[in-house]
Amino acid sequence: MMSIASEIALQLLQIKAIKLSPQTAFTWASGLRSPIYCDNRLVLSNPEARDFVVRMMQEKARSMRPFEAIAGVATAGIPHGVLLADRMRLPFVYVRDKAKGHGRQNVIEGELKPGASVLVVEDLISTGGSSLKAVEALREAGASVMGVLAIFSYGFADAQAAFETAQCPLDTLSHYDALLAEAVRMEYISPQEHTLLAAWRMDPNAWSEQFLANHA
Repeated sequence: MMSIASEIALQLLQIKAIKLSPQTAFTWASGLRSPIYCDNRLVLSNPEARDFVVRMMQEKARSMRPFEAIAGVATAGIPHGVLLADRMRLPFVYVRDKAKGHGRQNVIEGELKPGASVLVVEDLISTGGSSLKAVEALREAGASVMGVLAIFSYGFADAQAAFETAQCPLDTLSHYDALLAEAVRMEYISPQEHTLLAAWRMDPNAWSEQFLANHA
């Protein structure tokens, strides 16, 4: 029987929400070259994957209780947070990356009761910066954050350290190790490419510099 992490990894690969390309690489918004690209918005376009993801999020969320509301991290965490909040019949808010430039200039959109306990929902954990910024905003608003729940994590050591420093529990449905194992099993990548992809996770910046040097 497959673990939840393996099953989620398989579905993300099957619907092409995650693509692996160690030979040609992708260019991230930061300019870094990477052998992996993750776009969990594609989950929303696939009813079967979408239903499975929200059911698994609900299972994980139960172990992170008690909480009274769910907060999505704008923008990618919003739809997944809404789906989970609807499934659990809980209030939902979302957290902007910065205050809106007009109107009430909110950072947190929706009604958040003073002192409410909140579960934060994100789609992807890379450095963890956007999620932890949302956690900080919620805490400043008087909320008690019970943790962050995401679909997938690259598993960077710096991200894990950042969550520990912030004293914020983090849980994800799947992660990079499960993804690579599943990709090898389904012959999406070769054992040699697995080695290359594992090296990327250890030091993405050095991997990017080496890739650019090799393809200059």
